[in-house]
Amino acid sequence: MKPSPPLLSLLVVSLWLLGGIAGAQTPKLSAKEQFHLFLLVGQSNMAGRGVVTPRDQETSPSVLMLNKAGEWVPAVDPLHFDKPVAGVGLGRTFGRELAAASRGVTIGLIPCAVGGSPIDTWQPGVFYDPTKSHPWDDALRRAKIALQAGTLQGILWHQGESDSNAGPAPTYEARLHDLVARLRVELSAPAVPFIAGQMGKFPDAPWNEFKTQVDRTHRELPRKVKVTAFVSSEGLQHKGDKVHFDADSCREFGQRYAAAYLKLTRENNPTPPARKSAAK
Repeated sequence: MKPSPPLLSLLVVSLWLLGGIAGAQTPKLSAKEQFHLFLLVGQSNMAGRGVVTPRDQETSPSVLMLNKAGEWVPAVDPLHFDKPVAGVGLGRTFGRELAAASRGVTIGLIPCAVGGSPIDTWQPGVFYDPTKSHPWDDALRRAKIALQAGTLQGILWHQGESDSNAGPAPTYEARLHDLVARLRVELSAPAVPFIAGQMGKFPDAPWNEFKTQVDRTHRELPRKVKVTAFVSSEGLQHKGDKVHFDADSCREFGQRYAAAYLKLTRENNPTPPARKSAAK
């Protein structure tokens, strides 16, 4: 049965409006030197598990994200798509803080975190069955898509919960240092800033000796690996599960990551990122 003319007209108008909305969501990209990219890697607390509210879906022309299809779209939560439970994370706030601090620059977020992934899954060719994905290979593939449009300015890492046990904890430091080196080589960015965040320190979820050992690796990273920083999670709250940060804490964590990044870049290059890019 064919739709009547009025219904047909309504259908056409509806499709046209939807097309217009979709088109409006396609951003105009900045020049490559002014499009600063940040790779978001690790496990669930980088992916984000906070409850999404309307404020988390407000867009900014200065903060974009690479979606699952490899397209640049306005950055809204959830940024990640590792699991259906993905929610508010630290990435969007980080991007907005940097955009506000770097005049003339667009921030591009590359979400690649995988919930539950131990550090050993961040190796070439390793398949992680819980998410049916290859964390390392997928991150590199997406990063290289993004690099066609912009320049890599930083790598954000939050991970360690899955390695906080007797087996992997004693060798976690060597594997984290190796990860930093491999990412820098593969992405042709030998001095790209690498920011590691602290696992949740919740009063009602005391750490064991292995979590303390993994935490020590994160804390000591700036002393042992060049152009790296550590971000404290002191005072942040979990969402009720004693593992994942709540949405407010994720936003605060994003601010802390941004502050650590800006401090690190000032220490390693006194020229602000935006001016440096413009001078090229």
